[in-house]
Amino acid sequence: MTTFKRVGDMVEKLRFIDLFCGVGGFRSALERNGHQCVFSSDLDKDAQHIYERNFREKPMGDITKISASEIPSHEVICGGFPCQPFSISGNHQGFMDGRGTLLHEILRITKYHQPKVLLLENVKNYQSHDGGKTLAITIRLLEEANYQVNFKVLNASRFGIAQKRERIYFVCFRKDLKISDFSFPEPSDELVSLEDLLLCPKDPRLKELIIERSDMRLEKILPKEVENRPMRIGTVGKGGQGERVYSTKGHAITLSAFGGGIGAKTGMYLVDGRVRRLHPEECRRLMGFPEDFYFHRSRNVSFKLFGNSVIVPVVSKIFHNIERSLFKKNLKAA
Repeated sequence: MTTFKRVGDMVEKLRFIDLFCGVGGFRSALERNGHQCVFSSDLDKDAQHIYERNFREKPMGDITKISASEIPSHEVICGGFPCQPFSISGNHQGFMDGRGTLLHEILRITKYHQPKVLLLENVKNYQSHDGGKTLAITIRLLEEANYQVNFKVLNASRFGIAQKRERIYFVCFRKDLKISDFSFPEPSDELVSLEDLLLCPKDPRLKELIIERSDMRLEKILPKEVENRPMRIGTVGKGGQGERVYSTKGHAITLSAFGGGIGAKTGMYLVDGRVRRLHPEECRRLMGFPEDFYFHRSRNVSFKLFGNSVIVPVVSKIFHNIERSLFKKNLKAA
């Protein structure tokens, strides 16, 4: 295979496929690490449009209708798959237990291509979904597919990102590779804040994001020091979800594709004396996409697409550790 150098390391260039690709968070991360995407798929038309604008390739549509033989050979499968309940009659049926879920599609493609690595992502609550049954079945199905399963919940706030975003990641190596030294990246105490990512206050695009309410209540004493967490400083209405105001000295709350309230999807923040939601440009930065990344013209569509994405730098760090486990001998010789 072709090799490339990165920070003194010599590693192989891997081919990967990007399932449920959204706007390309996994692709952005792995291409940043020097690897090659050979296939992508997503149903969402808006996501397809943004993906094509940024990567010059339109993702294929419904993965359930694409034969595994139509997908090019690859060493890595990436996918942030939706959380779905399993329907099991009682007796374990192996591969068939996943039928009707999108995990089944990953397993179907895995069974055919036998890639070296699966890198999967889901919401934090995946581990407690259906009383823990969903996670247990997921691990069993992956192990029965001949993969060694590593999983961990990582919070982006601990990895140099000014957003609280807890996600569960699965790193699965094909068992015959006998990888025993993989570990997820260690968190950092580096202080970062939302204020470092904000647009210029005079940017005209921010006017429509300002929120003025007679029932807004802010704390009299505001934070002066940076902390790696969202810092609530006020409320609107009853102070429910989407009705809380945060300091830019801290982190953003989790960007969401859905949710109600006046601050829905991005949260509300006190910026230069005014309370406002975030702009899609600021969301792009909070997700770690490059400065030249094209996002949708519709603000709400952008919120949805970024809210459904993975954080690029976190995935990049995870994959760097995957490289170290896969290519340990190469790295020692470099």
